[in-house]
Parts: sequence; structure tokens; C-alpha cells
Amino acid sequence: MLQDLVISKCRVKLLQAFLGQPNEIFYIRQLVRRIGEEINAVRRELDHLETAGIVKKENRGNRIYYWVDRNYPLYGDLLALISKTVGLGEIIIKNKNKIGRIKIAMLSGRFARGLPTKEGTVDLLIVGDILIPELGKIIRNEETKVGREINYTVMNKEEFEFRKKRRDPFLLGILTDSRIMLIGDELDLVG
Repeated sequence: MLQDLVISKCRVKLLQAFLGQPNEIFYIRQLVRRIGEEINAVRRELDHLETAGIVKKENRGNRIYYWVDRNYPLYGDLLALISKTVGLGEIIIKNKNKIGRIKIAMLSGRFARGLPTKEGTVDLLIVGDILIPELGKIIRNEETKVGREINYTVMNKEEFEFRKKRRDPFLLGILTDSRIMLIGDELDLVG
């Protein structure tokens, strides 16, 4: 999907590396190994990303380190795009028919940013007619990859609407926190 918008394959891989782990700092050789591209292509794209203000760099010893600039005006938008093309977001979107009939799927903004889950919230909310064993298998596989527990909640449409009308504190906590919509429209979620 992202390859349809960004022409450079190397740039797509770099954005996925930086925004897939927004708390990480990378040096050039590390990025070359991680994304499997030639060092000159990586250097060229890093220069472009730095000029655009998407990444920052710092010299430390004999290495140059790069990280994503969270103050970049389109940081949240890029994070949402990347969250849909790598990791749990990508897996949910690719397997949506296998999981069931999903009306709404959203990741918490904290999860997308690599931050710990706040008390009383979830990393993933899915609304629809869901095959719980299939979703559980996908979640367990992803937990192994990321090395942490993924808190998720599944509701059918009726339960979701009922809780929303009753202003359920658990659901309101999810709806008022930052989020990235994977499937469905944000108006369906909060409207």
C-alpha cells in the first residue's frame, strides 16, 4: 500500500524502520542490515529524510545516529500509515476475512508509538462478528515478535453501541485516547 504512494523502495523501508519503532535510534550500517538495501541508497534517502525534517541525526564517535523527529508536522499521519503496513496493523488488515466480519479495528496511539499501555485501556479494539480463536492465534504470534503482551478487546456491534450509549467508562477511556483506525471510519467509532 505505502509503495503506491512513495516511489522509492528504500525510503519506504526506512520509514517503516523508523516509524515501526519510533523510540529507536539507528546508525547507518544497522539500517542497511535491517532493510537490506545498498549503503549508498540508504545514505541518499537518509539525507532526503533529514532535509525534509522527518529524521534527525547526531554524530557520536565514529557513527552517525538517526531517529524520527516527533515534532515533524506529519509525524502522526506517517505513523498511522506505517502502523497499517507493518506489525499488528498489517496482520489485522491482511487477515480481516479470516478473523471474521470486522466493522471497526483500531490500535491505540500508545501501542503504535511503542509506549506501555495505560491502566484501563487496550492496545487493540475490534468490533464485529469475530472468530476469537483465529484472532487469539494472530495476537499470540505478534506478542512473540514484539516481546510484550498485547491487550485487546473484542465486542460485537450491539455490545459496542450499548456501552457507547451508556457511556461505559472502559469504552470512553478507549475512545478519548489517541488511536489509529485500521478498519472502519473514525465517525463510526465515536459518532
